[in-house]
Amino acid sequence: MFETQVKTDSSRFERNQKAVAELVAQVRNQEEIIQQGGGAKAVESQHKKSRLTARERIALLIDPGTEFFEIGSFVAWGMYEEWGGAPSAGVVTGLARVQGRLVMLIVNDATVKAGAFFPMTAKKVIRAQNIAIENHIPTIYLVDSAGVFLPLQEDVFPDTDDFGRVFRNNAVMSAMGIPQIAAIMGMCVAGGAYLPLMCDHILMTEGSGLFLAGPALVQAAIGAKYSAEELGGAKMHSQISGTVDFREPDDESCIARIRQLVDKMGNRQLGVFDRKEPEPPLFAAEEIYGIFDGDPARQYDMKEIIARVVDGSQFSEYKSEYGETVLCGYARIGGFAVGVVANQKTHVQQVDHAGNKRMEFGGVIYTESAEKAARFIMDCNQNLVPLVFLHDVNGFMVGRDAEWSGIIRAGAKMVNAVSNSVVPKIAVIIGGSFGAGHYAMCGKAYDPRFLFAWPTAKYAVMAGASAAGTLVEIKIKQLERGGKKLSEEDRKKLYDEVKATYDEQTDPRYGAARLWIDKIIDPADTREAIITALEAASLNPDVPKFSVGVLQT
Repeated sequence: MFETQVKTDSSRFERNQKAVAELVAQVRNQEEIIQQGGGAKAVESQHKKSRLTARERIALLIDPGTEFFEIGSFVAWGMYEEWGGAPSAGVVTGLARVQGRLVMLIVNDATVKAGAFFPMTAKKVIRAQNIAIENHIPTIYLVDSAGVFLPLQEDVFPDTDDFGRVFRNNAVMSAMGIPQIAAIMGMCVAGGAYLPLMCDHILMTEGSGLFLAGPALVQAAIGAKYSAEELGGAKMHSQISGTVDFREPDDESCIARIRQLVDKMGNRQLGVFDRKEPEPPLFAAEEIYGIFDGDPARQYDMKEIIARVVDGSQFSEYKSEYGETVLCGYARIGGFAVGVVANQKTHVQQVDHAGNKRMEFGGVIYTESAEKAARFIMDCNQNLVPLVFLHDVNGFMVGRDAEWSGIIRAGAKMVNAVSNSVVPKIAVIIGGSFGAGHYAMCGKAYDPRFLFAWPTAKYAVMAGASAAGTLVEIKIKQLERGGKKLSEEDRKKLYDEVKATYDEQTDPRYGAARLWIDKIIDPADTREAIITALEAASLNPDVPKFSVGVLQT
């Protein structure tokens, strides 16, 4: 279907390839450091207790030969440095296959501050639960946590996206019929003790503790002295309180028991989305490295990216000659029928209603492209076709001609269609994703089931250079009003400082640290990531009625 042009300019291809590969390697190296958790000494301490680490438990739990699709590995990256950091927020979450079933894993990492809950830990667990809720994914919790990180309790305890929401979600998931299994494989104390009790099955290993208050707190509160085992050990909860369903001698037997339980789960009705036998793209995924150009001044053809993601490289483009800066079309990815909405990065020449020719810039959403995309999104909802959004967007067009053409009205249509869309939405930020363009392309605030980003992504209200220039001008005017004149050297220094700060905040790792992004993916793995997301979405057969309300026509 595609006549690929990727190596027409071999020097540019090689330059792009090198730049993207370096970024991918940098992110991968940082991820490997994050995966070390609290470090070698903390791992050794965990092993001395005859306990496995979080990642060792995951490796043992998932099906042999399958991979763990980690979500949120960069959460809390660069945060809590005054407390020694919290790699991956002290909890590992992601999708995996257990006995052939797709499940969500939420696993405390006791090598990071004894698995204590930092503010971002609670938010990360809640995000994983929300993914499970939206997609009806069975969930397994491997609990090994000291509870709330007390120095930051005010940011962990009270709000709707804080610690208590975890247990509320447990109850909601149970009521929805989403299976939940909790295994206590270490400490489970205070409010955190409610998590396993809200699940369908509770397992506990010898040497673990489950209590609302530990021995020291009980002694301080009521003056009674008990051992941890007597107060809340596995034997007591198995024989006396009857709280746990299965008492296991160690981590290995506990994980084997979990696999047995998952194996006996019934099968619920799958989603209503069409899937056929998948076929690979005609072109190598690794060629994406050379196609993508991160320089905003240069163009590249988004169709070349799509050709390396969709089945058979077949893309049925919708209204191909109209509103060409947004590509819309039907395809299959991993056999799933999908609608693709993507920003085209090549400049295109258009003719207006008066017959005048004009150049439209790639990555910008114009009135025609917004209206086309809105209609396409509505068509996909009408026909139960999941949506995939590929972002490289500068925003909506501005200026007199754009305003006269009704850009605000057209943009509102697109935002309305995205907002009210009921089919699964999956977003991938591959380049820039700025301002209202981010919203219209199903940004984080518009409930994508999953939001992925390439290491090349830039994510902010506007591009770094534009934002820095605006902020510097404001600062200079403030200083001048105070009677201070800046030299050209001072102006440049101020600009460089502001731009460096802004660029740091547009980095996808900054967004991933704050859960604005679920996962930073290798561009060559885009197809596999989308397939995993579609497989998760297909577990939920419930699709609400589609309605957009009032559209400004």
